[in-house]
Amino acid sequence: MAGLKLTCLSCAQVNRVPADRLAAAKCATCGAKLADGKVTEVDLATLQKAARNDDLPLVADFWAPWCGPCKMMAPQFAQAAGALAYQARLVKLNTEMQPKANTTYGIRGIPTLIAFKGGKEVKRQAGAQQMAQIMAWVPE
Repeated sequence: MAGLKLTCLSCAQVNRVPADRLAAAKCATCGAKLADGKVTEVDLATLQKAARNDDLPLVADFWAPWCGPCKMMAPQFAQAAGALAYQARLVKLNTEMQPKANTTYGIRGIPTLIAFKGGKEVKRQAGAQQMAQIMAWVPE
């Protein structure tokens, strides 16, 4: 069986794992779980590498700690991550800590969700979303 490529969100190592073993998949380099249904905070370099390489859809929430709508959406985003555990991976990128992300991805307002699939940006949505909206929006 062909494996899925997934970038470790802890050490940025690209791993290949069998699709039927995704629930137990761990990074061959650092041992971190590769798909656990939890939102992971990433830096710009890790996001770019995962967006380029991953076979599962990757959804990034561009946010900042001072942003009220970002704070309101955070629990909804986390619930969606749990519900989509082995169908997509959801990550957060703090635009205050990673200001280059704003220009790299043309972020004009936050929160902004960007979905990546097959190495390309496939969707973009600005504004806070509820869990059901996030889940319906994530590409298959």
